[in-house]
Order: sequence, then C-alpha cells, then structure tokens
Amino acid sequence: MINYFSAERIRVAEEATGDLLANGVLMRRAAHAVAGVVVAELKSRCGGCYGRSVGVVAGSGDNGGDALYAAAELRRRGVRVQAVLLGGERTHTAGLAAYRKSGGVIVEKLSDTVDLIIDGIVGLSGTGPLRPAAADVLAACEAPIISVDLPSGVDADTGYVNTPAVKAAVTVTFGAARIAHVMAAPQCGRIVVADIGIDAGEPSISQLTDDDVAALWPIPGPADDKYSQGVVGIIAGSARYPGAGVLCTGAAVSATSGMVRYAGGAGPHVLAQFPETVVADEPEDAGTVQAWVVGPGAGTDEAGLRRLAYVLSTDLPVLIDADGLTLLAAHRDLVTVRDAPTLLTPHAGEFARLTGSVPGPDRIAAVRELAAELQATVLLKGRATVIADADGFTLVNDARSSWAATAGAGDILSGVAGSLLAAGIDTTLAAAAAARVHALAARTASGDAAPIGASALLKALLPTLRALLGGRR
Repeated sequence: MINYFSAERIRVAEEATGDLLANGVLMRRAAHAVAGVVVAELKSRCGGCYGRSVGVVAGSGDNGGDALYAAAELRRRGVRVQAVLLGGERTHTAGLAAYRKSGGVIVEKLSDTVDLIIDGIVGLSGTGPLRPAAADVLAACEAPIISVDLPSGVDADTGYVNTPAVKAAVTVTFGAARIAHVMAAPQCGRIVVADIGIDAGEPSISQLTDDDVAALWPIPGPADDKYSQGVVGIIAGSARYPGAGVLCTGAAVSATSGMVRYAGGAGPHVLAQFPETVVADEPEDAGTVQAWVVGPGAGTDEAGLRRLAYVLSTDLPVLIDADGLTLLAAHRDLVTVRDAPTLLTPHAGEFARLTGSVPGPDRIAAVRELAAELQATVLLKGRATVIADADGFTLVNDARSSWAATAGAGDILSGVAGSLLAAGIDTTLAAAAAARVHALAARTASGDAAPIGASALLKALLPTLRALLGGRR
C-alpha cells in the first residue's frame, strides 16, 4: 500500500529525531532534496542549471528556511537566485544567513524571466488561501513552481484547495507523503518523497497499488466452479431505466464473478446483452447468492423499498447505491440493525441526502462520521474516492483522471464491487479494489485523451483486468 500521514504525525516523527531536528540537520537534508529536484527540473526543462535563474518565495516558517537553504545550494551550482521574503523579520534566521552568504539576491518581486520558482510560503501548519502579498508575487510570473512539502494554500490534512492556492509542477516532501498529496494530487503535480531520516509510524490513510489489487482479485483455481467463485445478485434498472441494470450486471459479469443473478424490471434488456445472467422478477425468486447489489436505477417506489428491505434483512453482504441510497435516507434503521457487511457508495449529492449536508472540505472526516453512525462501510465517489469502515480504517483511491465522471459509471462501479463482495473479499478492500479497477478502465477507455460514455467504460473492464492480472496464473 501507499501510506499517507497527517501533519501531526509528521510533527511527532520529526520531534522524535531529537538533535537532528534541534540542530537543523533535518532542514538541511530537506533543503538538499529540494535543490536536487530543482537541478533535475532545470536540466530537463532548460538543458542545464548553470546560469539559469530561480526565484524563491519564502514565508516565515520552516518551509521558508528549507527554500532559502536550497537556494544557497543552488547558488553553489551556478544558478542565479532571487528571493522575496514574505516573512519579513520573521524569516528563518539561519536559512536567510546561508542564503545571503551564498550571494543570493533579495528582491521585492520576482523577475518574469526566472526559469523556476520555489514555493516556501507556508508548510504543514498553513491554513486558508494565499495571502494577497503572496498571490501577487506569484501572479506576476508564469514559471513552473516547485513546492516545498505542499503547495501553499492547500490544507495538509484534508487536501482542500483554497482560492487562491499554488498549483505546483512538482512537490517535494520529506520522510512520508501527506494526506493532501493524494486528496489534492492534481494541485501537487509530480510528488517526490525524500528520505530525511524520520519514521512517521502508523499511516492516517492508505491507497492500494495495482499490485495490491492484482494480489487480492479472485481468480479461479483447479477446484473452483461457478458457485465457489461467488454468486452476486443484482437489483438494478427498471422498465423506465433499463440501462442501469445492463451496466451494473455487465460489470459484475466482467469482474469474474462465478454467476450473476438479476432481479428487477429490466430482465429482457439484461438477457439481451448478457445471456449468461440468471433472471427473475423479484429477489426472493432469484436463487442463492453470496452478496447483493441494490439500487442503481431500481426506483424509489414501494416495490423498490420492499426489495431493499428484503436484501437488508438477510445475513449477506449488501452494496447500496443510487435509488437505494435515496430510500435508505428515509429508512436508516434498515442498515443500523444489521450485523452483516454493508457498503454504501454515494456521490456527493447522495451523501447529502443521507446526512443533510454535502461532505464539505474535510471529506475524510465526513465519510468516517457517516460510516460510524450507520455502522457500515462508506465509499464516497470522486477523483479521490474515500472509503472508510465503521472503525475509521480509511482507504483512498486517486483515479488520476476524471474520465469516469459520466452517467452510468457508478452503476458499473457497483457491479464490480458487488462481485468482489460475493467472492468473500473484505468490504473495505473490495470497495477500494473496485474503485481502482474502475478508474483504470476509464483511463483505458478514454486513452487518457477523450471523453467517454459508460458503455465504453464497461467494454474496457476486461482488457483492464487482463493487463492487471497478466502476471498471475
């Protein structure tokens, strides 16, 4: 897994180094890492670093010190440097002394000819948007920005991007990645984690890698049959919205479930596309399943409520999405009395129906709170999808694109996750693995270049899984 840490855990880890922190060793290591990244960027972008120009925007905290020490090292590499000191008299004393000693220049505003800018305005303790003075300095230059620790104006523990905030080409951080590096990945650009000798301990949140997903994905063995691989029941779609049933069922079929049983009003449409599906009108008549998916396009009428209540009365894992979440918002007791695993997969609007308010800037805290309240696992969709269980264990998936933001894509995610639940995968892991494969399929379908519809995403599931699982036999 890739682990991400809160600002507090990073502070504790730094303080635990004792003299390394007190004597400025950690800062000089951090500055050396920043200088190394700047040199590499200058070579890549400009063909070399000697004689090139770098601007520094330094605040009053340690990030300003990191930036100034880095600039002093760049001077020794033949780079011309100029610095705007936003911290005034509170500028890091030792960092400023090293910068002056190197021959660095102090300016009121950066030249518009600088090749790169080092953002050392605020660090982990910074909150809110860029102050006007900082925003004005950066607005006057168009050079790519290398941020120290985090882009200034981005909240370290939530990833909330204030307005205005720095948009970095590269972010250099130290010891371990911060929560914002995954929650606000587009704002951070390329992320470089430099080892400076700290141990951050237990992560705050984690993300599955492709290898993690491949390792847990169910693949049939010599003794498996269609039943042992997992039988998933799908209650999705209706005569009015048959497409939701087709997409959700097709995703479950593609995700290697041993058998898919469909119950609902779109049976003929489902069979026309996926004849391997076993179809019934009602879930009670569908036959034995190992997990249920209920809600996408299934309706919010009395029939929809009855079907939802039926599957939640079982001791099977249940995934609830779309119309099922709308019904659940008015009938929370259907979930809170359950002992069996329950997975809710809302987008922001559905989340608001369940809670009465949109997730807000701190999406992680919002998801954890709802999961604890309903004693369920909650997956909040987004470019950075957040999954939390009732105990607060949290996974995140950075889709690395927004190609899946299209009608019907959520129905596909439900079908994939449902098939994993039916195969016996842990609920939180199943949700995170499904989110990752869903995102990879969206990128495959789009070619990372063009908008797609949900049908294209569904067709991309199998080639995506082939590529992901190709190393397993």
